[in-house]
Amino acid sequence: AVHSDGSSVVIDHAYVERRVVPLDLFIRTADRRSAAAAVLDYGAAIKDLARSNIFPGDMLTKNFGVTRHGRVVFYDYDELTDLAGRRFRKLPEPQSVEDEMAAEPWFGVAENDIYPEEFGAFLGLPGPLRAAFERHHLDLLDAGFWESIRRRIVDGDIIEIVPYGDHCRVRN
Repeated sequence: AVHSDGSSVVIDHAYVERRVVPLDLFIRTADRRSAAAAVLDYGAAIKDLARSNIFPGDMLTKNFGVTRHGRVVFYDYDELTDLAGRRFRKLPEPQSVEDEMAAEPWFGVAENDIYPEEFGAFLGLPGPLRAAFERHHLDLLDAGFWESIRRRIVDGDIIEIVPYGDHCRVRN
């Protein structure tokens, strides 16, 4: 909101964003090494959000951007929810061929239920980049990973998030 305070204009709240290249476009045009690095940072960005009690909701690559420094950031704020309020579940095994072929879920799904195994179908990463993502971030497709983070948050644990790699850290 913006209002006038005498002779000043006051901005109560503002979002400031860096210019980024949408990740889906970046990986189509970047060299193989840069694209792979961005995909790995994409997984790390999702994990950082999770450790901050933020569930991004829509993890499509088009909702992430690559900064001029090659870092990946999330910018689709309308889908954000608290991670602690979600319930991460493993997809149940189908009991019949009809279950397996059904267009709609044949099992109960509550409003806050999330099935991370389904994320892989929506990543939109081409072969080698998907393989690189899965080598480093396969845990993002596992309900156990998400549930362990959720449990730590609910228990009051504050999870450290380091914004740079171990190779940049100062050691005592």
